[in-house]
Amino acid sequence: MILEPDTSPYILLGGENAVRALVNRFYDLMDSEAQWRSPLREMHPADLSESKEKLFLFLSGWLGGPDLYVQKFGHPRLRARHASFPVDDQARDQWMACMLRAMQEQEMSPELYEHMQTSLQRTADFMRNR
Repeated sequence: MILEPDTSPYILLGGENAVRALVNRFYDLMDSEAQWRSPLREMHPADLSESKEKLFLFLSGWLGGPDLYVQKFGHPRLRARHASFPVDDQARDQWMACMLRAMQEQEMSPELYEHMQTSLQRTADFMRNR
């Protein structure tokens, strides 16, 4: 995907409201569908409010929008922050499947979808620690 210098995935997706909608849908799916219950859902607290907010803050900056996560918590240090969770191939695959489903339900161009899918897959692969 070739982006114009002043166009980021954050803008192409629709900005803050679209990122928040994507995150909310991701967690709604994860929380409601049995296929993502174990191990993915079990790694999260019963109340998903904080998880939703942190993913929203992270994705905002990761997609090229405001670097909200860094402003609030510092460098994401994704692997270090997730070290206590057993992120194996199954957890990675469940996270990706759930996020891709949420992305499919969101309005976006095929080029943006492919770009995000590729980038998220690289990040999800990096997160494996088992």
